Amino acid sequence: MNARVDPKLSGEPIHCELARPRFETVVARTLEDLMQVMMVRSLVYIGEQQCPYDEEYDGNDFCGATHLILRRNNEPVGTLRIRWFADFAKLERVAVRPEYRGTRATLELVREAFRIAEKKGYRKILGHAQARLLPFWGRYFKGFPRQSRDTFVFSDHDYVEIVAETTPPADALTIDSDPMELLRPEGLWDRPGVLDWSKARPATNPLG
Repeated sequence: MNARVDPKLSGEPIHCELARPRFETVVARTLEDLMQVMMVRSLVYIGEQQCPYDEEYDGNDFCGATHLILRRNNEPVGTLRIRWFADFAKLERVAVRPEYRGTRATLELVREAFRIAEKKGYRKILGHAQARLLPFWGRYFKGFPRQSRDTFVFSDHDYVEIVAETTPPADALTIDSDPMELLRPEGLWDRPGVLDWSKARPATNPLG
């Protein structure tokens, strides 16, 4: 989680038109969504932080990962990647375009990532924060550094592990959840999906 964010945010009102933007955070589901994700990451990591291409696109984007895209009036402004492990979720590649920093953009992304992880039953969320940005993430990620772990280095920055303990909701997904609920699109488990509507057709078992 080494996005270029402003560590000096104080919580005071920001007097500009971006102070209360109309943000929408969604799961990337289409090729266009993923193109927007990669565009934002390229601007932030490769363009600003001069991260090598092979290090930014590390082989984990299509392996057990969920990408979130943050938009303002349909314009992509931020992104975040969640990777899923057996007993924890890991937040990665948090990136917000520079003109939207100092707003609630990062908070909106992280809040939606937490909601999805908690709905899936996760009780721990791990992040790797640049050491210089630990005060920022301590305030908005509500995590804390793992005391027993040392700072480590990759892609020219030093990092600290931060962990958030979470509480899944009463209706978190489990192996006993309604089968149709588990078939719904990622993050949209509380609303009928296309397969729900298919129940209106009788079972014809076409290969039977």
